[in-house]
Amino acid sequence: MAPSTPTPTAKPIKILMLHGYTQSGPLFRSKTRALEKNLSKAFKQGIQLSYPTAPIRLFKSDIPNWDDPAGTASFESSNTGAAAEEEDSDSWGWWRRKGSSEPYTYEGIELGFQKVAQILREEGPFDGVIGFSQGGALAGMLASALEERRREAFEKAQSEGGMRFPESLEDDTGFVTDLVHPPLKFAVIYSGFGASTHALYKAFSEPQIRTPMLHFIGSVDTVVEEKRSLRLVDACVDGRKEGRLVYHPGGHFLPSSQRQSVAPLIGFIKKIMEGVPEKKEEESVEDMDVPF
Repeated sequence: MAPSTPTPTAKPIKILMLHGYTQSGPLFRSKTRALEKNLSKAFKQGIQLSYPTAPIRLFKSDIPNWDDPAGTASFESSNTGAAAEEEDSDSWGWWRRKGSSEPYTYEGIELGFQKVAQILREEGPFDGVIGFSQGGALAGMLASALEERRREAFEKAQSEGGMRFPESLEDDTGFVTDLVHPPLKFAVIYSGFGASTHALYKAFSEPQIRTPMLHFIGSVDTVVEEKRSLRLVDACVDGRKEGRLVYHPGGHFLPSSQRQSVAPLIGFIKKIMEGVPEKKEEESVEDMDVPF
């Protein structure tokens, strides 16, 4: 009797984790330990999360109210001196925002894409991306950029003042220019926001983003205005689809253990990766590691 063929082992779900402004990869991981534990419980094939650190080191002058958490004084009025600017910092950003109001420009955004492209090459392919705050905005841009025919949108927008398609995401083999990574299967955005309304970034949202995307917004978030987050929601084809926009009763943070926030995340990923209806996820959250 011929031996039975072993059942192939399902591959772990690989997710790229993009931290927020002033954070780092290790810090973001420490803040999402509970989320990682809940995802590992929900997906028996395993979860692999990658936490790169953004390439732009930030100084005190880049961070509002560095030495005044209450916001009662501006950084410029503090007596820190030039030497403090040169102190080692473990605060990082994917770009520096320039301008006092919309339309902003993003200084160094090409460096942010270079770092992400490096991780895609070395550790990919990834199934999806999760981003928080500035990392959430970048996650939306990345999902858009990796879609089929998105480069054509950039070429069209360039004639109207748009930026060039991120060169670091291109893979020139000598015969044809392809992308360094296939389109992502999903993206999850926490306290993120749509790209600036400046003409430079028009191609990230026109045409609308087709990659399935789940959005979380804090109902009392005072850092990212709701209208900026909703700009990314409305940049997606299915942004207003039932279950794709979740409000949590908190501020500017990633809710990693609250049942009402974890269940939609797991349901969304299961629907994309396994075809499981999102509404059924409510039945499987009882054994999650939640604080109540």
